[in-house]
Amino acid sequence: MDDDWQALTPDAKSATPLYLQLASRLASAIHAGTWSAGEALPAERTLSEAVGVSRITARKALALLVEQGLIRRARGAGSFITPRTEDPLSRLTGFTRKMEQRGFKSDSVWLDRRLRAANREETVRLGLSPGASVASLKRLRRADGIVMAVEQSTLPVAVVPDPDAIGLSLYRYLEERGRSVVRALQHFRAVNASVDIARLMDVSPRAALLVITRIGYSADQRAIELTDTYCRDDYYDFVAELHQ
Repeated sequence: MDDDWQALTPDAKSATPLYLQLASRLASAIHAGTWSAGEALPAERTLSEAVGVSRITARKALALLVEQGLIRRARGAGSFITPRTEDPLSRLTGFTRKMEQRGFKSDSVWLDRRLRAANREETVRLGLSPGASVASLKRLRRADGIVMAVEQSTLPVAVVPDPDAIGLSLYRYLEERGRSVVRALQHFRAVNASVDIARLMDVSPRAALLVITRIGYSADQRAIELTDTYCRDDYYDFVAELHQ
């Protein structure tokens, strides 16, 4: 670990403030995988003594990492590496599989799952008959115990006749029923968190969020999924590869 501490030690001769140097070096170490998602960072006292700076400097560096969304602080427990996910926009992958591929332990907290009559927007977007029933799903999507997103999904009752039968992954449930989503259109928009969404995501009301609206299609080109996902912008990075 001595070599790791040396790599984090700021240069006292540099014109750049020590806390900015330390924050930059900690950020580089986090991106390099020195600590795993959810792992605790050294305490302020340990960090300051190891790299030869004051506790105030260490505290300011850690505060900057909190602002950048790289770490989170738990009162009385310390600072922890924030799980993040890079989401390629060209690949259709469910949340559960996406988290598993990145080494996170994913789970869902169900807030609502029931059958009800489709509203006007759902009827239009899913191509349903007036008065048709749908499965309505609302849940928190978590990685390593941290709420990454709030997800609200609507599917025709013919596709999901029993919402309670869905396990950890909606897409795996659909695959097992032979009704996989093979293509999807996604629309992105920035919103301010409502009081309800802010409470569920543990963010401030009117905090900036990204909402992804996805319409998923089955192999026979029928729309079978309408999902709104409210994402914390400090946990998600969306990546698009472009070609000329």
